[in-house]
Amino acid sequence: MDFNKEQKKTIDQSILLCCKFFVSESRNNATLNAIERVARSNPETVIVNMFHDRSYNRARYDLVSYVLHDCTGNPIYSPLHQTVIAMAEATFNAINLEFHEGAHPRLGALDDIIFHPLGHASLDEAAWLAKAVAADIGNRFSVPVFLYAAAHPTGKEVDAIRRELGYYRPNSRGSQWAGWAMPETLPLSPDEGPNVVSRAKGITVIGARPWITFYNVPILCTDVSVARRIARKVSARGGGLPTVQTIAVVHEDSTEIACMLLDPKLVGADRVQNRVEMQAAEEGLDVEQGYFTDLSPEMFVEKYMKLINNANKS
Repeated sequence: MDFNKEQKKTIDQSILLCCKFFVSESRNNATLNAIERVARSNPETVIVNMFHDRSYNRARYDLVSYVLHDCTGNPIYSPLHQTVIAMAEATFNAINLEFHEGAHPRLGALDDIIFHPLGHASLDEAAWLAKAVAADIGNRFSVPVFLYAAAHPTGKEVDAIRRELGYYRPNSRGSQWAGWAMPETLPLSPDEGPNVVSRAKGITVIGARPWITFYNVPILCTDVSVARRIARKVSARGGGLPTVQTIAVVHEDSTEIACMLLDPKLVGADRVQNRVEMQAAEEGLDVEQGYFTDLSPEMFVEKYMKLINNANKS
C-alpha cells in the first residue's frame, strides 16, 4: 500500500509496533546477510536490535515501525507487514530445516514472530498485524502457522502449542535439535496454512503480547539433565517464579537457563538471577551473571526515533 506525502504527514510516531523475528540459523553469514539486507530494504522499518547465537544456531531481528489508521481508528497499514513477509521469503529461500542443527529447540526455518505494542499502540493493533502476517505466510508459502496469545481466538499461549507439537524434546545426541523429526501430517490443525508440513520449512508460530524480556543465565555445568532440573524449579510451570518460562540448553562448554519473562515488571531479571543461583547452589554448582538478549521497550522507541529522524534528515 502506497501513501503520498500528505498522508505520511499524519503518521503518529507514538503508535509503534515491534516485531521480533526468529530464524533457525546463526552460523551461515551469507544467509544472515540476505535476511538482514531484505529487512533494511524498507526505509520505514528500522532494525533496532539483532541477536545471533552460534550454539543455539538461532538468530533474532527486532524491527520497529508505525501503524496507520482509518477515519474510525481501525489499523489499516504498517510498513512492518511488507517487510516481515519479504524477510519470510528470504528465510524460506535460504534455510532448509532438514540440514539445521542447534542447541535451541525450534519448529521451523522461520520459527517464531512476536508483535509487541510500543508507545501508545494497543495490544489489539499488535494482534491485528500478527493475524494479517500469519495469513500471508500460511497461504503464500504453504507453511502451517499457529497463532498464540492475543492473536489467538482464546489466548492460547505459545508454550502450550509448542508442547503439543513436541518442541521441547531434543531429537539428536540428547541435547540437540536436528532436521525435522515429527510426522509431516500435524496432530492439530494450524490457524493458517496447510495441515501438512514441508520438511524444509517446518512450522511457524506467530503471536502478539505485551512486552516480554529474554534473559539467559549461564551455569558452570555440562550436565544438561541437571540444568533442566534447575530450569523447571525456576519456572512458573514447575512451581517457581510466576510469569517466567525457562528452558535449559547446552551453550558452548557449559549450560544455560534461557528465560522468558512474560511480565518483567512483576518478575524481573534480578529475581530470576537469584532463583537460578539458589537452585544451582542446591546442586553444588556455580552460576555466572546472566545477560539480556534484547533492550527495554523505552530503549527500542528511543533508538527507533533517533534512526528514523536521522534518515529523514539525510
